[in-house]
Amino acid sequence: MNMNQDNSFPFSYDCCRLCPRHCRADRRAGQGFCQSGVTPKVARAALHHWEEPAISGVNGSGAVFFAGCTLRCCFCQNHEISREGFGREVSCQELSRIFLRLQDQGAHNINLVTATHYLPSVTEALRLARPALSIPVVYNCGGYEDPQIIEALKPYVDIWLPDLKYSDSALSAPYSGAGDYFFWASRAITQMIRQTGEPVLDHNGIMKSGVIIRHMVLPGARQDSIRLLHWMAETLPRSRYYISLLSQYTPAHLGDNAKDFPQLNRRVTSYEYEKVVDAALELGLTKGYMQKKSSAKEEYTPPFDLEGVTP
Repeated sequence: MNMNQDNSFPFSYDCCRLCPRHCRADRRAGQGFCQSGVTPKVARAALHHWEEPAISGVNGSGAVFFAGCTLRCCFCQNHEISREGFGREVSCQELSRIFLRLQDQGAHNINLVTATHYLPSVTEALRLARPALSIPVVYNCGGYEDPQIIEALKPYVDIWLPDLKYSDSALSAPYSGAGDYFFWASRAITQMIRQTGEPVLDHNGIMKSGVIIRHMVLPGARQDSIRLLHWMAETLPRSRYYISLLSQYTPAHLGDNAKDFPQLNRRVTSYEYEKVVDAALELGLTKGYMQKKSSAKEEYTPPFDLEGVTP
């Protein structure tokens, strides 16, 4: 874990601006946009085998799923925790023990899934675990991040695993409640790459540091996907990141939102996904992963049953 400093995390829950919404809520007195207070809620902390091969490896990634979110994605596969807030509150001391327990179970890394809104507590837990924690820390997020927060996380995070969901606000506003999504995500990802350097893998192909940019192709949005690929190819340094193209979208997670977003109430077609993959190959974006269409299954979403969280 890349932690060489003892200074505390320079952002707090007071007048919260941990995410680009900068809602300035006093999280100690009430909830912000993320619908979260100041005590982290965790829904699952277990070995996870469904990330990219360089993250999951053979043993699995030590995935810690946090409740709440700074986005409102209508199709979120983790809606039970992101929108409904399922989870158990844990102290910083408990969270640090969870990290170390996952390491003892053989996890290749500690995978912080949607942790932005709890960062003052999460970074404190990482500091507490630091003397014994020897595996990399992965920051697994929706991409909607403030570059200043990314910079502040440099001593804590080794691997960045952001989504890059949309380029067009006509999609990001209704689908995720963030018309400014690309403005922030593009700057945050640029900062991740700037401060991390080229990907580093060990002799078993397990990532030790670096950036993997995820993009999930959505029904009817392949042109937006292709625009994002052009932005990556034309803007980001080619050797400094991996790309992961996902075909796993399933309408099963729409739930009550299906009536409001009928265009999303179907799977991505093979034609749509293959056109995006073809564009990536034509642009030379070959360093990374292309997901099989068979990955669009509900069983790839883990059960949120407090595994690894209950005392």
